Amino acid sequence: MGYVLVLPEFGLVADPIIGLVTTAGESYAPVIDQVAELETIADDLVGMLSGEGNFLASFPNREGVLTIAGSVTAFWYGMAVGLLIAGVIVFGLV
Repeated sequence: MGYVLVLPEFGLVADPIIGLVTTAGESYAPVIDQVAELETIADDLVGMLSGEGNFLASFPNREGVLTIAGSVTAFWYGMAVGLLIAGVIVFGLV
């Protein structure tokens, strides 16, 4: 029985009889390297949720910058919504 090409650039083939993805005589190293890079990026994205720590693409000594940016953004959104509600109330009473 033949194999089904999954990723020919990495030499990955699927055996349709047993349902297994394997190599066709080549190494898994390029795939494992890309998965490792994806894991570091995913960990960086999860780290952004806490707002602490340093990120992959940031400059040194920028720890905690997301906490400050989030509070400033929340302040301005609060001001905008508050002024909108106050304007509706004031113009509604006049």
